Amino acid sequence: MTIQSPHAAPPPAMVAVLDDDEDLACTIARLLIRHGFAAQAFFDTATVSAALDRQVFGCLVSDIQLGTTDGFAFAESLRSRVPSLALVFMTAWPTTTHAVDAVRRHGGLDYLEKPIDTDRLVSAVSEGLNWSERERRILTLTALFTRREREVFDLLVRGHSNKEIAERLAISARTVEDHRAAIVAKTQTNGLAQLIALSRGEGTPPLPR
Repeated sequence: MTIQSPHAAPPPAMVAVLDDDEDLACTIARLLIRHGFAAQAFFDTATVSAALDRQVFGCLVSDIQLGTTDGFAFAESLRSRVPSLALVFMTAWPTTTHAVDAVRRHGGLDYLEKPIDTDRLVSAVSEGLNWSERERRILTLTALFTRREREVFDLLVRGHSNKEIAERLAISARTVEDHRAAIVAKTQTNGLAQLIALSRGEGTPPLPR
């Protein structure tokens, strides 16, 4: 089911709330809406998977145990389809191992215990949507790169010099310079500082038309 505020304009991406407890999923979706988010409640994994074909989701708030389905594994399968999807996990049976997995292994932004703390949920979702928007902008721009340009870009923004990049990739420094010029042109940036900002999602230039 979809629950949207009739008054506020929706954010760039929606929050998917997934829990096989229908009442809880709807309650969390309504709570998020009251805090200015657009949210959609889901009760099974198949419906979420199908919705990705027609809706942009920036954040998934998911229980880690969905009947016989592992919520972590399902979230990872969605992330493989939508790399910019932020993940927030929740459970009624918290363990230290799960918490570590949520944040480190599965790329979750937070691991919430039920009953859900409203302030912590809102903070996690807000952070998730902001991260997702940055990632979508970065992915849109870097999608223009060739494979080699992406390799050069990744090394450049980590602080490697042209010479170091040439040695790592077994290409000439002149070729690195050519790739660097192509990267700057494609991203509409004016140098390394803006490329680094782009890699962090900070002050990104306008998206190409």
